[in-house]
Amino acid sequence: MTDIKAYMYVLECADGTLYTGYTTDIKRRLKNHNSGKGSKYTRARLPVKLLYQESFPSKQEAQSAEAYFKQKTRQQKLDYIEKQSNLF
Repeated sequence: MTDIKAYMYVLECADGTLYTGYTTDIKRRLKNHNSGKGSKYTRARLPVKLLYQESFPSKQEAQSAEAYFKQKTRQQKLDYIEKQSNLF
């Protein structure tokens, strides 16, 4: 089994918009976002909640997944999250 080194994550902001990022520590990053120190985008849309996370064996793979995910439309993102959630 491969160790998890990084995560691609999706947040839902208070205004209903989605924010996608990557991190090596989900709990710390979510705390940073909700304290207003996470990103300029989320700072103006607090509070945020974790909608989805996906683990990867490297930071580079998480960054690639983030970049790919950001290219999707909102509906495609929500469909992907729903499909992944139904797998478990």
